[in-house]
Amino acid sequence: DRAYMRLQLDRLDQAAKPGVAFSMVNKLLAFNAVAPSVEVVILSRNDPVSGMRVFRSAQHYGLPIQRGVFTRGESPWRYLKPLNANLFLSTNEADVRSALNAGVPAARVYPHSKRASDAHPHEVRIAFDGDAVLFSDEAERVFQKAGLDAFQAHERAQADNPLAAGPFKPLLLALQRLQRESSSRMRIRTALVTARSAPAHERAIRTLMDWDIEVDEAMFLGGLPKGEFLREFEPDFFFDDQTGHVDSASAHVPAGHVASGVSNS
Repeated sequence: DRAYMRLQLDRLDQAAKPGVAFSMVNKLLAFNAVAPSVEVVILSRNDPVSGMRVFRSAQHYGLPIQRGVFTRGESPWRYLKPLNANLFLSTNEADVRSALNAGVPAARVYPHSKRASDAHPHEVRIAFDGDAVLFSDEAERVFQKAGLDAFQAHERAQADNPLAAGPFKPLLLALQRLQRESSSRMRIRTALVTARSAPAHERAIRTLMDWDIEVDEAMFLGGLPKGEFLREFEPDFFFDDQTGHVDSASAHVPAGHVASGVSNS
């Protein structure tokens, strides 16, 4: 602990390298060029002394981050509620699960994910899985219990009944609100990337319509690996509840695991 503190202090003027979420954070903060709209807060198990290097690094890269909580080994997730957080990213799975249980959208970052493309400097691109991420895991439970045919029949019968909200609905709502209210030249482009296929696609689309939420792209892949499709979409971040999909995605784009739903129980 002391040695780590000393190391960080010795490297105070050496900026840490950008991480997996850097592109998304940088672009979201660009919305503030017109008016304050987005805040990024650093929550870290680092000690306060090491926290100085975190702020110095943010300053080095031009990230206007002003708030931070440094807990010296303790879990920082409990500070998410007073911050009214819309998203928590961490490499610590226990912290992510605690945040999700507290009702905060959260994902475990895959730190070795491929970094985001720089092809869309004025567009924040975020991709979401559907079941157990944007939506509840109701349909996923049917699939795991009874198989694909039962899942398709269930979703066809329930097509007009919106799915319950999943843990990331609040983030998608916040992004849509940001897009509608901001006059910034920055734009947000979202995609639903799901293993669903027709006829189960209809319930997903109708659920978003019922929520008055629009996504720009929807990919109903019927179980195909998601990675290569995400490579073409070029998101700044992708969220999925199944580690297999996150593994596939992380070879192409920044990705995080949402430890929610029946697949993670």
